Amino acid sequence: MGFKTGNEERDNELPLVRQQIKAAIERDLMDDDNITSVFYGGSIGTGNTDLYSDIDLRMIVKEEAFEQYRLNKKEKAKNWGTVMFYEDFSWAAHSVAHYKGFIKVDSFYYTEKDIQPSVWYKELEIVYDRENFMRRIQRESKDLSYKPTLEEFYLWKNRFLAYAHEVYRGVKREEFFHATSSLESLRFLLTTGWFMEEGKQPNNPGYWAKLGGNRSRLQNWQLTFLEESMGSRDPQSIMSSLELLVPEFIRTHKELCKKFGIDENCAHINEILGMVL
Repeated sequence: MGFKTGNEERDNELPLVRQQIKAAIERDLMDDDNITSVFYGGSIGTGNTDLYSDIDLRMIVKEEAFEQYRLNKKEKAKNWGTVMFYEDFSWAAHSVAHYKGFIKVDSFYYTEKDIQPSVWYKELEIVYDRENFMRRIQRESKDLSYKPTLEEFYLWKNRFLAYAHEVYRGVKREEFFHATSSLESLRFLLTTGWFMEEGKQPNNPGYWAKLGGNRSRLQNWQLTFLEESMGSRDPQSIMSSLELLVPEFIRTHKELCKKFGIDENCAHINEILGMVL
């Protein structure tokens, strides 16, 4: 990478630190009678790690012990290294621990009833599976493919239209942070539309990881388009970016309407977008 800081020496050690934390995780969990499966998703699961990859840890806990483990998730994470800080909600079944070595662990706790075959389980690194439950789930997931639902399509369409209106409102109010934030949401929504068009699972809302850089899931023309539509925090630039994004939305919307066999209702879409362009 071209950008230099004073942390390159530390960063070069991150794969080793990540492996050390993984080893601590596996020693801890595989010796725990209440844990029946331990596996990794994310870039570890796909075998596509880089220096800065986190540890996407998944565990299956016996149902009778689950609540205890959920409540003690922060304490559990301390078994794997020196935690600097956490991200989570107390009521959630997951936690994110940031370690002293600049590695973070996203840990998710499940019971068997929470797990069903899914496109998300096609690529995993399973390190412990006492009853072969996750291996069966992975086998059953292999032939699954992502297909957007009509509900997802309408949500995508309506959110794009809504954010287009918010860009305009932000510019007119001179709330340029809001306008550029809304513009960024439009650009992200286009990536969602592209993936739906291609039959690929979109990123979770607002999650830009693996949409740029060497691991990008996007095609070159899509990356170029996103770069050209970035603009700056200037009224004219913001509106020019909006004018660039809208035709691509219309094209993608048309293709998705064909997939679903529904009327794209051009006049209605043009009327809504014409309120801000």
